[in-house]
Amino acid sequence: MIQRKTLKLGLVGAAVLMALGAANAATLRWAGANDILTVDPHAQNHQTTHAFLQQVYESLVRYDGKYQIEPALATKWTQVSPTQVRFELRKDVKFHDGAPFTADDVVFSLTRAGTAPSNMMSAVQSVKEVKKVDDHTVDVFLKGPSPVLLRDLTEARIMNKAWAEKNNSVKSQDYAGKEENFASRNANGTGPFVMAGWQPDVKVTLKKNPNWWDKPKGNIDEVVFTPIKSAATRSAALISGQVDFVVDPPPQDLARMKANPDIKLIEGAENRTIYLGLDQFRDELPGAGTPGKNPLKDKRVRQALYQAIDSAGLHSRTMRNLSVPAGTMVAPMVHGWSKQLDERAAKYDVDAAKKLLADAGYPNGFSLKLDCPNDRYVNDEAICQAVTAMWTRIGVKTQLQTAPMAQFVTRVMNNDVSAFLFGWGVATFDALYSLDSLMSTKDGKTSAGVYNGGRFSDAKLDGMINQIKVEMDAPKRDALINDALKLVKDEYYYLPLHHQIRPWAMRKNVDTQHRADDRPMPAWTTIK
Repeated sequence: MIQRKTLKLGLVGAAVLMALGAANAATLRWAGANDILTVDPHAQNHQTTHAFLQQVYESLVRYDGKYQIEPALATKWTQVSPTQVRFELRKDVKFHDGAPFTADDVVFSLTRAGTAPSNMMSAVQSVKEVKKVDDHTVDVFLKGPSPVLLRDLTEARIMNKAWAEKNNSVKSQDYAGKEENFASRNANGTGPFVMAGWQPDVKVTLKKNPNWWDKPKGNIDEVVFTPIKSAATRSAALISGQVDFVVDPPPQDLARMKANPDIKLIEGAENRTIYLGLDQFRDELPGAGTPGKNPLKDKRVRQALYQAIDSAGLHSRTMRNLSVPAGTMVAPMVHGWSKQLDERAAKYDVDAAKKLLADAGYPNGFSLKLDCPNDRYVNDEAICQAVTAMWTRIGVKTQLQTAPMAQFVTRVMNNDVSAFLFGWGVATFDALYSLDSLMSTKDGKTSAGVYNGGRFSDAKLDGMINQIKVEMDAPKRDALINDALKLVKDEYYYLPLHHQIRPWAMRKNVDTQHRADDRPMPAWTTIK
């Protein structure tokens, strides 16, 4: 496991924080089940980590309140040709250490994000090269036409080149390889907040950046985030007033919170799909008791596992109706979703599942280990416990192994899983983001298949995804997306469970805007 050390406030933020003072400070005390994984903006594609790092590091473009693209560190962009886009950069922007923001930082950062071992190659997956035109202009050259370039770039956060070079952080942290670098524990961005400190699994502290080029919409001067794994303790902290805001209130406590006059909830669907992944790569499945065979390579076995899952029961009992049962791998607000795709692939049927196993040559089932995070998604461990019982019922003797996300995600990235539960939010609100990262053949060099933990490979699907990346004709592209998602569904490459609904709970004096990407915005938040 990565050695986790405390991030200490150094010269990067010291001068800024001295100027802040404590007068009229509004502190947002925020709690959630899981901690951030790193401070390196290109090291982990992890939602909680993104939620904090986007306060510290900015991109060329960003989303407004309706998820439409608007200028950020770039003020204007021009399509010079189908494969060349010129970005004019915002002037008079300073990094938190006082260094000026220039084109050199953009060239460096987009190149860094697209170079292994970066885990954010998806943000620049269409970028071939970035060239400096002058100090405040860059040209982005593409591998081919890209219909989602700007949406991709919302996740490509800009670092200070000189700071990274000075601190031996030119390359992204290799998180899966359990590496540490200076940038994984220290931050220097241009955003509305300064990373003032991080004590892993204890506390993250952000301080308002008084020199931010933009103006906040709220009055938050400080953010103190406390990871609280225990659901009961997290609820108690909010109800007692120890924290102001909880991003993942336990479903079993929502009724009690709604009845409390000091607490309010804002609910909304998240752009995240919770699913089960299966190892379809290894020729022999470890511990399965099937020498020389991997049962999960057989479509009939994958379908049996799917039909053994009582999705209605998961929805009503485990999730307490805080979910939308899913038949496809993207949520309703994601471009490419359709009602037809989201219908269940095959009905819940225990007897049919047993017959499929017998037909595949496993009348007595086999053994299977299911890996699951226990601090990341709504009721993640409880979902896995239910699935374990359902699979065991059809003869697949399932052993559950749970771990905090920081440990679990490393196993998935290192392909050290047989079956696993995961959740995927779509940062671009376009299905290509899921298709490329989850369903492309994993090559270890690009964003393709970076989170394809089952390592399945389908040449026909790869061809569709490559076409989707460059197809600029909207109807043709939509048809390709539909066909690709249908292929994944028909082959049971993944077993989608549900689209997550994510209520946020807060003290009644907190005003903020719910976001489908599950990333609270302190700069948009007011405490009265």
